[in-house]
Amino acid sequence: MDPAHLDTAQAQEALEQAAAILRGGGLVAFPTETVYGLGANALDADAVGRIFAAKQRPSWDPVIVHIANQADLAELTVGIPEAAMRLIGIYWPGPLTLLLPRAKVVPEIVTAGRSLVGIRMPKHNVALELIRRAGVPLAAPSANRFGHISPTSADHVLADLDGRIDAVVDAGPTDCGVESTVLGPCSDPMIVYRPGAVTMDRIRSIGGPVELYRDSGEARAGPPEALPSPGVGLRHYAPHARLVLVEGELNDLAARLAGAARSLDGERVGVMLPSEFPAPDGVAAVFAWGWWADPELMAHSLYAGLRELDAIGCTVILCPLPPAEGIGAAIRDRLNKAGHRE
Repeated sequence: MDPAHLDTAQAQEALEQAAAILRGGGLVAFPTETVYGLGANALDADAVGRIFAAKQRPSWDPVIVHIANQADLAELTVGIPEAAMRLIGIYWPGPLTLLLPRAKVVPEIVTAGRSLVGIRMPKHNVALELIRRAGVPLAAPSANRFGHISPTSADHVLADLDGRIDAVVDAGPTDCGVESTVLGPCSDPMIVYRPGAVTMDRIRSIGGPVELYRDSGEARAGPPEALPSPGVGLRHYAPHARLVLVEGELNDLAARLAGAARSLDGERVGVMLPSEFPAPDGVAAVFAWGWWADPELMAHSLYAGLRELDAIGCTVILCPLPPAEGIGAAIRDRLNKAGHRE
């Protein structure tokens, strides 16, 4: 369906069918502004359990609850800090998840038994309309097999989950391309558990002091009892190919990529290549990865590029690491969880 024309008969019928599946305890993949999510009734523990089964997701990894209006917060939480309310006023709907004290109505499977539940209001009219029609909040992690590249199109969803879920609402590719920022606003300073489009500088300017989560080993020693937040596991967002990350100053990165490609003799090498860089000699495939000077565009096409190079049989993917500035911090977070440094 076209997100700009939800009033068509076809769109109305599809939304109502999807909402009925969700009300009945089924699984529906749907678009948000970040990536496609795999939705189920967040208040139905059995339905949420089907998400874990379909994704082969371990029970210690909590999921995020999606809502369509702020009134739902009163049902799902038992207290919201003032700083969180200020951020909600600016960034909801949008790519910001808040970890808030869980009300008893939220099943423990959603939070992996933790006392905090991740909640966000997506900025996508298809997602919002689907949640409204379903009449329940939706638990919705990314609609992919656990640990694999997150999906930014309906085709990506089907590549991972065809035959394992009940329906996909296809509304074209997503806009942002990386998952939401996950913020714990109940501590002082607040903690960003997963970087995203709502950057730490933006959070700090509205909500106050904030710092980045540092893994003390809890996310590495497995299987843990429960992760403190969605998105902090060690191995996420990974292609089937070996992902090799190349870091350096801008004026040296092209040479470093070329050197890395030369060292991979015998491999079928693909490259995530910003337009400012020349293609290294001897590589099998190049994905045109936007512009180094436009990290928002790079974030938008990150997962699509990794999936494309995987699909054509690359055994190794080379990828330069952007600076940890703005949404570049989110790109680095995803790549560091998916690959290893050169």
